[in-house]
Amino acid sequence: MISNECSDLVQVYIRWLGQKMSIQDIDGVCEITTPFVDRHNDYLQIYIKRSKEGFTLTDDGYIIRDLRLSGCEFTTEKRRQMLNAVLNGFGVRLQGEELIVEARPDNFPQKKHNLIQAMLAINDLFVMAAPMVMSIFREDVETYLRAHDIRFTPSVKFTGKSGLDNSFDFVIPASRVKPERVLRAINRPDRQSITTLIFAWTDTKKVRLPESTAYAVLNDTERPLNPDLINALRRYDVKDILWSCRDEHIQELAA
Repeated sequence: MISNECSDLVQVYIRWLGQKMSIQDIDGVCEITTPFVDRHNDYLQIYIKRSKEGFTLTDDGYIIRDLRLSGCEFTTEKRRQMLNAVLNGFGVRLQGEELIVEARPDNFPQKKHNLIQAMLAINDLFVMAAPMVMSIFREDVETYLRAHDIRFTPSVKFTGKSGLDNSFDFVIPASRVKPERVLRAINRPDRQSITTLIFAWTDTKKVRLPESTAYAVLNDTERPLNPDLINALRRYDVKDILWSCRDEHIQELAA
């Protein structure tokens, strides 16, 4: 991909973020409505309060409360481990039902970005009330990699060209015959999750070796995928692995 086109993509994305956010003061608390949506197609909101060190950013308990109301309880050790892995990966803590980060003026953009990404990740990982999802997709992908002796490092974060941290689920290190491969498992492929991955990889690719390759592992077992999403990934050099056809990629990933 031409480097100027990549730069333009990043700048367009950053401008879109700024233009789509709205701010409201509620009794001294700043409410920010973001352009990101949850599984109900509602815009995610975060709240900012002043603290001794700077600012406290919180989702006011929305994500955890909504999942519990939908029948998703964090009663198993595996679910708690997955929740904690997301929280730790983004530097977010759980206080009661609230997702919280502390910020200073100098690191506010990164902390806000981390909180929003954690909200999206938890919403996606744990949409697993019994009638909806029977297993955690990311765990399924990890089991698949281990079953075929595909070596990997889980939960890797890269700082991209923009200075923002981008998280990926797995990294398969380079071998003598294959370059580094970066994987993200997407349980519910939609326009938002695909756009987020494209931005993350476009931003990250600039600081990785030129041969590094990104893969989107897409769960196509719950509903058919929109072909436009696949085309968008390929246009930005992200390879797609359909979960229903995962065995076709064993040799490619294991090499």
